[in-house]
Amino acid sequence: MKVVPSGRPGRGRLYVTLPDGRSVAWYDREAGRVSVLAEEHAEAAVEALRPYLTGSWTVGPPPVPNAADLVRLALHPDDDLAPNRPGEDLLGELDHGSAGARARHRMRQELLAQQRMGRELDALEDAGWRVLHAVPLPGAGRIDHLLIGPGGVLCVRTVAGRRQRIHVGDLLVTVGRSEPRPDPRWSRRAAERACHALTTAVRPALAVVDATRVDVAPTLRDVRVLRPGEAAAKLAREGGVLKPADIATLYAHARNRRTWTTT
Repeated sequence: MKVVPSGRPGRGRLYVTLPDGRSVAWYDREAGRVSVLAEEHAEAAVEALRPYLTGSWTVGPPPVPNAADLVRLALHPDDDLAPNRPGEDLLGELDHGSAGARARHRMRQELLAQQRMGRELDALEDAGWRVLHAVPLPGAGRIDHLLIGPGGVLCVRTVAGRRQRIHVGDLLVTVGRSEPRPDPRWSRRAAERACHALTTAVRPALAVVDATRVDVAPTLRDVRVLRPGEAAAKLAREGGVLKPADIATLYAHARNRRTWTTT
């Protein structure tokens, strides 16, 4: 038997397959459960999974799927956004794009910022949040990080500080002495699209990474400003907006690429 991972590394399920490729069991890390499709494979499946089993776990038949599970099971792998890595679109541009040296350097800085923030946001899954990265929007736009959890839904745009001082205003963000960029407006626009696609309230947010200092205009109230090292801890304490069933349903809807093609 062979153990095959599925989804984001360290987060997705582990499937146990026979030599002909058929799955006979899977290990759901979050639920701490080994689901076995046939009793005669139970012992061998557990033995194959034993190096990966952590904490307390149970063995049994697959649970009855809920509405969110049915949506996920019907989702084609090419349309599943859950395995996307932070900065997925930038990785493709750097590997296959033809931009000049200066543009590629800027993309690498943005990629590192998204990866750093993405790692911190992924840790929120232990607090009941679900995270998607590089969510595509019509017109070649992207939502850097989409958070769905007890505190609601956040649409996060990452700003690379490049070890400079950043000023975040109502409409523009200025990094050092560079030209101001309309990141707050982009974040608001992306949140509006996400609100329309998911039919739920979505808050815009900016993740400021690797800045020596961040000045936020006191009049900026609708766009949340997040920083590595403190964002995950703050969000993990928030709740009272979405229940676990609502989170699962929204996440199943959001991970489908087709959800965003008509936004």
